[in-house]
This record gives sequence, structure tokens and C-alpha cells, in this order.
Amino acid sequence: MSYKHQFSDLHNFVNDLYTLGETIGKGHFAVVKIARHIFTQKEVAVKVIDKTKLDEISKTHLFQEVKCMKLVQHPNVVRLYEVIDTPNKLCLILEFADGGDMYDYIIKHANGLNESLARRYFRQICRALKYCHEMSVCHRDLKPENLVFFEKQGVVKLTDFGFSNLFSPGKKLLTSCGSLAYSAPEILLGDPYDAPAVDIWSLGVILFMLVTGHAPFQEANDSETVMMILDCSYNVPSNISLACQNLIHRMIVREPEKRATLDEVMSDIWYRQCEDDDYDNEQYYIDSLKLISQDDHEFILRQMIDGNVAEKEIILKSLNDNQYNHTTATYHLLAEKIFHDKFNNKNRTVKRQKCSLQPANDPFKEQINIFISSTLNFGKENISPMLMTPKHSIDSSHEQILLALVEDDEEPLLLQQCTTNTNITTTSVQAMNIILEEDENPETSST
Repeated sequence: MSYKHQFSDLHNFVNDLYTLGETIGKGHFAVVKIARHIFTQKEVAVKVIDKTKLDEISKTHLFQEVKCMKLVQHPNVVRLYEVIDTPNKLCLILEFADGGDMYDYIIKHANGLNESLARRYFRQICRALKYCHEMSVCHRDLKPENLVFFEKQGVVKLTDFGFSNLFSPGKKLLTSCGSLAYSAPEILLGDPYDAPAVDIWSLGVILFMLVTGHAPFQEANDSETVMMILDCSYNVPSNISLACQNLIHRMIVREPEKRATLDEVMSDIWYRQCEDDDYDNEQYYIDSLKLISQDDHEFILRQMIDGNVAEKEIILKSLNDNQYNHTTATYHLLAEKIFHDKFNNKNRTVKRQKCSLQPANDPFKEQINIFISSTLNFGKENISPMLMTPKHSIDSSHEQILLALVEDDEEPLLLQQCTTNTNITTTSVQAMNIILEEDENPETSST
């Protein structure tokens, strides 16, 4: 029996660790598939790169990507769980984004998002970028296609660090890279450039697209687009608030030294509006090992030991050595499930608090209670959500009905050192070969 046939019969098991699903992306050198981590039953993305097809520049980008992803662990950055390195293949196990990318989302909103929603997403992008810069990582390819949605978590995350690089404050980079429509003028001119400043330019382009539904620099041919970027020629529609227009103009500036810094962007008046309405996800599993409680840590260890994943000493050593193997991947996936459950419980509590009692002399209390009482017999569907404002006092039974309405009617959110060699079996290597063989003639795209 050939391995390809055997692979199919085993439901696409890869080394008994992951169940592979459909292909969700192809590139010159890589294939990306949905997969399910068998022990935790969590969905992940498996990116398999054929190293034999890479030239030296591409190899540099690949290993730089892995190195940077290992450095950056943040709620708004797609997480790298596991690295499987063989002589010919490199397999990356990543977080799976279940909500598509921001580019497709913007296309569906041709006139742009309302500024409140745009601000929510923009803040999350800024948080991710701020953390990257604090870790001396410059992304250099910020664009909506590299921002993906996680519906269950209600967040947007930064991905694809293929052009990323480490930088030192005050020291300029030389490599021209990125995507034309989002590239700063100094990149196009081939000048040495300040790393954070080129990310700020791209960040401004993204904000422009969020609120308008189109790119500021996108002409019929590339030469015209280049001229528009070099001239910094763009117009913000008049229906955009003056505060938002001002922030865009502070980021999309021809001279890099005149651009706002990221700290200045995050202190801007438009950015700071309605901060209480934003989800507080700053403490959401940035680092499972650092944030996990001792009780939860022991619980996860027991699960892994009882499930024959690894012995306790091996688990602890893998975590302490910051390895990216199947042991640490399993640990972090289990930890994230705990954090995810706690995060959801926290949000439910916040919703209840928003619907909670105000002072007894609230002038609307009696009218609201009378209205609710008069409609209870007709079912929840007959109570207008417009009247269910969280400012008004209601008793506990009415609060439950109100909470259900708030939850039902709420607008849904659209919802790491270079690679460490991991010991794997011959079956795993052959399985990765089969993945690539099944997906010959890939479409043109970046790795």
C-alpha cells in the first residue's frame, strides 16, 4: 500500500497528532491546511513549506519569519504553536483564523465601516504593532490581507511575518520590501529607512481603508500608484469626521520624521474616544505559562500526563526551554481553552453589570418596569430592544430578559531564536511530502 493511499485511509492523520482538513491557501513554496489537534480537538492551521524550492533570499525570509513569530506573543498576533523542521520541509502549526481577513471584510463594506467599529479594530492593530516594536520587530508588510479575524474571540490579529525584521532604535534598514499600495515613499525610493516609520505609514493606509472602503493609493497601473505615493497625493472624503481625518493626515506624511509615532497615534483624540466601549483583551493569554494559575497549571499537567502526551519532567523542561514542539503546543492549547472560557465569563459579567441597577430614584424605573411587566406574557420577541437601555433599574427576573435581549441583539464582532529541530518520525516527514504532492501547481502568492 502506498503512503498516499494509507494517508487517505487514516483520515489524513499526521503522525497521530493532527487531523488534516481542506486546503485554505497555496503559494509558490507552501501549502496551508486546516487541521485539528487530536488531543485537544482545537482547530489550527498547518503551513508546510518546501525548503527545496527556496532560494537563499526566500530562506532568509522564512527563518526570519519564524524567529520574529517566536518573539511576539500577543493577543492580537497570530500565535505560533509548533515548529517541525526536516531536511526538506518546514511545518508551522499556527492559530486558525475562523473569520477571514480584513481585506475581504473591507470589500464587503464598500462605503467603509462606521468610525466606532473602525476604531475598535484599529486599536487592536495598534496594540499588536506596539508590542512588535517593543520587541524590536518591524513588520514591513502591514496590510488588510495580513490581518485576520477570530470570531469566537471577537478580535483581529496580525499575521504573515515573512518580511519582518529586527531593528535597533536609530539604526536604519536597507531592504525594500512589502506591498506597493501600502509602501512608504522611502521604501519605493530605495532609501535607508526608519523601521517603525514605515509601519506607521502602512497603518495610516489601513485606517483610511477602514473608514472609506477603498485604498488611498490605487491607480490603474503601478507607475501611477507609485507617483501618487511619492507625491503623497490623496483625499479623505468629507463625510469622515475631522478628528479621524486629522489622525490619517498625521500618519500618511511624505517625510518620515514628520509622521506621528505609534505612541502619538495611540494618544490621539480620535483613538481615545469611547475607550470604555472597547473590549479589554490585553491580559488574554499573552503568555500561557506566565498567566496561568497554579491550580490550572497542575490541572493541565495532569491532563497531559494521563493522556500520555509526555511525562511531567519533559513537559516542564519543554516549557522552561521555550521549545516549539508538540508538548508545548498541547500545553498552550489547553491553557488557551481555560483562558477563553474565563474571558467569555468575564464578558458576560460585564454585560450584566451594564444592565445592573442604578440609584432607586431613577425617573425611568417605574415606566420601564411597567412596560416590561405588560409585555412578559407576549414573549421576549415583543419587547423592543430600543427601550431596554442599561441605565434603568429593573428587578432580577427582568434583568435576565434584558440580558438575553442585549446578547441577542448585540452587533457581532467579526468575529518566536530560529526554528528548533523537533524529533519526528519518518511517517510525519512522508505525510508532509504528501500534503505538497496533493497540491501541485499552486497559485501565485507570497509564502
